[in-house]
Amino acid sequence: MLKNNKPLILITNDDGIQAKGMNELIRGVRSLGKIVVIAPEGPRSGMSSAISSVNPVRLTLLHKEKDLKVYSCSGTPVDCVKLGINEVLERKPDLLLSGINHGSNAAVCVIYSGTMGAALEGCILGVPSIGVSLTDRSSRADFTQAVWYGKYVAEKVLQQGLPKGVCLNLNVPNLPEVKGLKVATQTMGYWTKEFKKSRDASGYPIYWLTGEFANEEPDNEQNDEWALAQGYAALVPVQVDMTANRWLNRMKKTYEL
Repeated sequence: MLKNNKPLILITNDDGIQAKGMNELIRGVRSLGKIVVIAPEGPRSGMSSAISSVNPVRLTLLHKEKDLKVYSCSGTPVDCVKLGINEVLERKPDLLLSGINHGSNAAVCVIYSGTMGAALEGCILGVPSIGVSLTDRSSRADFTQAVWYGKYVAEKVLQQGLPKGVCLNLNVPNLPEVKGLKVATQTMGYWTKEFKKSRDASGYPIYWLTGEFANEEPDNEQNDEWALAQGYAALVPVQVDMTANRWLNRMKKTYEL
């Protein structure tokens, strides 16, 4: 960052421009620098790293004041990041914050999450990036603790940066007082009983996405689900490079010609 310049912070989410979580985060980090918000015009949960590759994307300036601009975008969370860095901002941001998401993005949810898709995109483009989530989907959720921990981690990242190719997945439990923060691993598991079958007005079958998380390592005190269950915020370093390096040499011996 340039000396004597305020940090430039890009904020987005996957719950939409009106979401309480993101607007609480904006208020919480206003003191950290110059803020530009680019968020989807409506909910885009579960979009992962989806992009608008067929339809054009529209960008609308909604609000402007000193050190704060707010745009809505017709596209996905990743579209918001791409537009921000390539078209809107005068320079590469010093930090990208995605969230605060309404609902947990711990364990394998990181794969499906539009919140984390945006953070990963920022990471790919060389911006220190953090996804922040609260384990409460309610529109009346209290984001006080999530804002505090989000700001705490954001300040650390602004001071110290992040390794190339690594972003952060911060999940905060829905508690009046969080015990502290644990750096954790991603919990291994999968979703089961994922659909609820119903019928539409014409009697045709329809399916609602639901499900239960099957935790494969409930006693592992190093993972994010354990930390959240014990009342801690969980911070997982996530990497863009998905290469299974531990198996690389074995695969070479088996498959290379």
